[in-house]
Amino acid sequence: MRRHKSWLLLMVLVLAATGCSRLTFIKPKMERKNGEEIAPTYQVNDSPETKRRMDAERALVLATQRMQSGDLDGAERAVRVAQKSAPQSADVQTLLAVLADQRGQAKLAGEHYRRATELAPGRGAEQNNYGVWLCANGFPAEALVWFDRALQDSSYETPAAALANAGGCAAQAGQHERAERDLRQALTLDPGNAYALGSMAESEYRAGRYFEARAFVERRLAAAPATADVLKLASQIEERLGDRAAAGRYVQQLRAEFPDASDAQTGGKAEQ
Repeated sequence: MRRHKSWLLLMVLVLAATGCSRLTFIKPKMERKNGEEIAPTYQVNDSPETKRRMDAERALVLATQRMQSGDLDGAERAVRVAQKSAPQSADVQTLLAVLADQRGQAKLAGEHYRRATELAPGRGAEQNNYGVWLCANGFPAEALVWFDRALQDSSYETPAAALANAGGCAAQAGQHERAERDLRQALTLDPGNAYALGSMAESEYRAGRYFEARAFVERRLAAAPATADVLKLASQIEERLGDRAAAGRYVQQLRAEFPDASDAQTGGKAEQ
């Protein structure tokens, strides 16, 4: 099964390397000069716990930067430093999962994503991330449970992501009513959600509603850069609508932008 890396609407970790919690105030003895007390100079030191947390955050920021630049080995060294400072950090486990995924180590990535959910059981981001991994690795029905858990987190900042992921995964599981429900809810919250738009275009195409499919695929192409699968789907929709010129333009764009894409012609396999 083809893996939907574009779904990874899970975070790319960008953590603040600052912050404060408990501080220890060290008060020196009062000094006297000419019989008068001199106000002491207070020294403020971070508690050991705070220092470890900040060290971990700085290391995670460095790991994220290195990963984004393609230095996976450097990213792993940095995240291991973070892990030493914060062994119970869900963020550390998430970044280890992303690194493993980029290296093609799918099973290891899944283990890290699952561990992140255990370390942050109430956080929607971790539940969504593990659901994405499950659906991309052949467990769509099980993945839906984790998307539901993500949506139970009232503080989750991107529920549209979990809804879009759930909708696409429900379609894979054959739960088409849920798929349409979740995708439409995602678009209500985030009308420009590229994954939800592409999934709705495919759903309408498969249902034979080609004008509706065209509208969704056009919105999808306006929302984010084209992918090979979206261009294939767009060409198929235009073929069904009888607009061979439009279909040909999409095929031409596909061949220009994705020369290595397989089946780069009209009638190719739709996005799945």
